[in-house]
Amino acid sequence: MRMAGKVAFVTGAGGGIGSAVCRHFLAQGARVTATDIHPDAARAAIANGSPGQAIALGVDAGDSDQVRTAIARTVAEFGTLTTLCTVAGGSSNADGPVTDAPEDEFWRVIRLDLFGTFIACKHAIPHLVAAGGGSVITMTSMTALMGTTGRDCYTAAKGGVAALTRSMAAGYGPRGVRVNAIAPGITLTPRVAANLAAQAGVQELAARHLLGLVRPDDVAQLAVYLASDESGTLTGQVLPIDSGVTIH
Repeated sequence: MRMAGKVAFVTGAGGGIGSAVCRHFLAQGARVTATDIHPDAARAAIANGSPGQAIALGVDAGDSDQVRTAIARTVAEFGTLTTLCTVAGGSSNADGPVTDAPEDEFWRVIRLDLFGTFIACKHAIPHLVAAGGGSVITMTSMTALMGTTGRDCYTAAKGGVAALTRSMAAGYGPRGVRVNAIAPGITLTPRVAANLAAQAGVQELAARHLLGLVRPDDVAQLAVYLASDESGTLTGQVLPIDSGVTIH
């Protein structure tokens, strides 16, 4: 039970990575609030939880009022908050090079990936401080660490998440809050697997993953480490889990 006594708030819990994070957090003894814009998907993410161990809430990760209310509900239900994991995000086929990408796609991705991370941290960190410290786990991407093409909206948002992670780690470390980011490579979530062949240029990038494509469980296991006391002096880091794609 590597997360016994921990209380975690997870955004984007209905997706492939988010649901894996919830499943592993619960299996390691944490109490979990799973949030997703689709309430049924959030409920499915906590299906392996014991009675009283988890709650599922329908939350728009880019809506500050909804996120604040859901975090308050978590603290009221479980008495504290020690862990925040911001998974909500994602690109779409509307993305593209900066000269071609629609401006509304840029703002959609910024709202969900970057602003969503910002407001979750804004509302959660005071509770982590009140708990005597805790762990924030943000979700960036290999695109923040290497030059990729055709996803300039997403790249901008995930680069912002990486920079925000470092600044929050420096700012809140003295108050006992660790902040780290996970940067996955191409991850075989159901959505990605269904669209992999249709995305231009992705096959070449996928072939550069030395150990095969990343699995949602791989990302979730790293999240467990970052949420647990095992990583008690690790902060301000962007940790690639990318099958080696960013090294060559």
